[in-house]
Formats: sequence, structure tokens, C-alpha cells
Amino acid sequence: MTSELPHRTVRTALVEARGALPVLRESALAQPGAGQVLVAMKAAALNFADLLMVSGSYQDTPPYPFVPGMEGAGEVIAAGPGCTLREGARVAVGAMGCLTEAGLFDESACQPIPDAMSFDQAAGFQIAYGSSHLALDLRARLRAGETLAVLGAAGGVGLTAVEIGAAMGARVIAVARGADKLDVARKAGAAELIDSDETGDLRAALRQAGPVDVVYDPVGGAAGLAAFGALRPGGRFLVVGFAGGAPPDLPLNHALVKNIAIHGFYWAGYHRLDPAALRASMETLLAMFEEGKLRPHIGAAMPLSDLQTAYEALRARKIAGKLIVRTAPEAP
Repeated sequence: MTSELPHRTVRTALVEARGALPVLRESALAQPGAGQVLVAMKAAALNFADLLMVSGSYQDTPPYPFVPGMEGAGEVIAAGPGCTLREGARVAVGAMGCLTEAGLFDESACQPIPDAMSFDQAAGFQIAYGSSHLALDLRARLRAGETLAVLGAAGGVGLTAVEIGAAMGARVIAVARGADKLDVARKAGAAELIDSDETGDLRAALRQAGPVDVVYDPVGGAAGLAAFGALRPGGRFLVVGFAGGAPPDLPLNHALVKNIAIHGFYWAGYHRLDPAALRASMETLLAMFEEGKLRPHIGAAMPLSDLQTAYEALRARKIAGKLIVRTAPEAP
């Protein structure tokens, strides 16, 4: 059953043109149709992909103008015909358009969350934890006792790879910039720490700390190439992203001679490639959260009114962990 909606507008972020940071506009609430739910959003997470969409360089950039925000969390306030979710359900939302005070989403994009999980935690859980778990478990086949090197280990995605890798029984080498970020990675379970600002030869530092079985690379560029060179024969290299600005120029002849497997990994692509694997991964992750094995790290939380400041903080890489935008209406 669909409840009567209040006749009011809500604030919604809008990227109006290529290169323009999002602005807040008023939009009207709408009744959910069949298979849709209306969610009062409480929080949304920013990802590096959100920056790439502003510039139009992300592979799945929507047509302009568009409402940004790939993941968030909130409470169902109305449900359309055929829905099993009911009003009051606490859900994580995995769909474009989360940077709004309230939005319509397909019910299939909404995942009920445990009572112990806050909206801030749920907002930044799906992409970061989902990416790391599916990449490490399904693609790299990481095993207990192996050594995992994580680049960008204090970032929103890298930090989850540290935490999940440690929970899977791996020995984790965290590579990040600066003592403060490395301390966050240590608390997430890293056994070895490498400061990329202080290390002149990253490949040598990884080899000394290794041998490395799996590299998790959301950074790319020279760092990715150096980590590739530190892999032992039979190792696995996960290409997760290019936050450093460019993909690593990997020498395929070395991959051949050393029997190294290179896995390209794009989490959102599994919505089409293997949705069952996505669902199974998320169920595993939520169970790990309820068992106390995962402790999502919120690097910063800002109100929706400070949205452009949040984008700039993401661009400057100032935040260790996830950057959350609180989307609930602010008190007057």
C-alpha cells in the first residue's frame, strides 16, 4: 500500500553541465509506481566516480543534467504496487540519484540494513565493501596466509580492502600517504605499513615486506606499476581504479613469464554480469558486520548544504575513509 505523500518539495543536487559542481535545486515529491519505493534519504556517500562524472570522464556518466550520488541510505516512506518493502524499512540504496532529501528508486536497488548499522555506515557500505569483497574473493581468490598489498590503503575503497583482507586471514601491507592515514590502515588490520611519500622505491619496499601474492590497486599510474613488479610468480593483480589519474602501464611480457593474472574489476558491472554474485557478496558482508568483523570508517560527514565543499575535499584527497553527505532536511 502507498501512503499519502506530503505536498512539498525537497532539495536535490543537480549536475547541470559538464565540469560544473552540483548545485541544490527544489524538486517535487512524486508517487511511487509499480516496483518503486520513495525513500527519505538520511545520508549519501561520495565516491571518486562522482568526481569523474562531473568532468564526463566516467564510463557510466549519465546525460546532463543528472542527480548525482551512487549510494546512500534512508527510510522507506511509501511503496508502490508489487513491493515487499514497507513504510519504515531502513534500507541502503544502490542507484544514481542519492544526493537528495527524498527520491524514487526501484525496490531492487534497496537493501534492508541491520538495526545496528547507522545510516552513515550504510550509505558508504555497498560500493567500497562490495568492490573489495567481490574483487578479493571472487576474482583474486585470496586465501588465508597469503600476502595482500593494498595501494591507496586509507581511501574509501582501499581501507575496506585492508579490513576485508585481514578478516579473510591475509597478511596485509598497506600503502598510503602520511603517518595519519597509515595509522587508520593499521587500525583496520594492516600488518605492514609503507608511506608512499617517504619511500623512494615502492617496488623494493614491497618486495622487502613481501613476497606479495595479490595487489589491490585503486590508484594506477607509477604506483600500480611498482606494485606489479613486486608480485611473486603466480601472483594476481587487481585493477580496481585510477585515482592517480591514469592506468598503470603493465608489462604483459612479465605477466607471461611470471604467470601473473591481471583482473580488471568494475563492481557496478556485476549488476549485469552476475547479479547473483553481487547479492551473495552483500549478504556475506552484512553478516560480517553483524558479527563485528567489519567496522566502517567514516572519514567525515557534511550537510547537504555543504555539498560543493564535500566535492572539493574528495578532490583534494583530504579524507581517510568514506566521505558522507547527510541528506536529511536540516533544522531551520
